[in-house]
Amino acid sequence: MTQTLRDPREIIREEMSMHGVITAALADGPLTVPQLAEAIGRPADEVVFWVMGMRRYGHLVELPDEDDGYFPYALAKEASK
Repeated sequence: MTQTLRDPREIIREEMSMHGVITAALADGPLTVPQLAEAIGRPADEVVFWVMGMRRYGHLVELPDEDDGYFPYALAKEASK
């Protein structure tokens, strides 16, 4: 079964509606993009768009790499504590 990739413009349009979902998933602590994708049940290639947007506007912060090749992301307000 081949998965059809969605148009990036569609994914980006969903960014605002995904903020709450991503924020809730990160409430218990930092997650990498693959972990976050699994937690919210969405493909990692879509989650990376939303995470990068949230990071760009200061909602998320990137933490140091945990040696598995993926950076964990945390809520900006949690990381500043």
